[in-house]
Amino acid sequence: DGTSATAQQGSLMIIDKNGDQVMNLTDSALLDGPWDLTVQDAGNRALVFVSNVLSGTVTRIDLRLPASGGVQVASLTQIASGYTHRGDPAAFELGPTGLVYDHATDTLYVASTADNAVYAIHKAAHVRSDQGTGRIIYRDDAHLRGPLGMARTSDGNLIVANGDAVNGDPAFPSELVEFTPRGRFIGQFSISDMQGGAFGVATSPDGRSFAAVNDVTNTATIWAIGRKGR
Repeated sequence: DGTSATAQQGSLMIIDKNGDQVMNLTDSALLDGPWDLTVQDAGNRALVFVSNVLSGTVTRIDLRLPASGGVQVASLTQIASGYTHRGDPAAFELGPTGLVYDHATDTLYVASTADNAVYAIHKAAHVRSDQGTGRIIYRDDAHLRGPLGMARTSDGNLIVANGDAVNGDPAFPSELVEFTPRGRFIGQFSISDMQGGAFGVATSPDGRSFAAVNDVTNTATIWAIGRKGR
């Protein structure tokens, strides 16, 4: 009925480059309301990190991608848990959302909306047991307002989209907030004069462009990033 009272477990659909569905992955314990994900592509294998909004957990899926085609699931492992999660009349569900994986340090960053904080899970690609919430790297009630989507900039900083469902302030609506992996605030700007607009966010691999979804206007904007001093 469109409310959290009847929210279902859901699944993870894997779609090939032609738009054809090749797998519909379900797991009653480890895929409970998939809310966001990030992928580490390693050619013939891939790691998929999934945040589960209905259980407050993060699952790592190890996939094999044979040269003959298709997808094989090697394993599913719950690597994080304990994030606050609950239904919300305005936002539908609140829980762990945006994920960013740093291959160089083997660190998974988790934006937990209801906790209004960002956490770091170390050795995320290799741990075989639940690491709890991990370590808090950024909790800032002056700038965080229910972080949703998250992306990594070319210089290693993180950007989150404030959904305004937690710690909202009409004076600072729909903001994107940048901070360092050590938790130092860098800057912020609003993409809408109404609350609840900031949602998905992404950066290009070459660091030359940046995109964000405005959920108020149902649009996506792409900005070109100039060189320093431009």
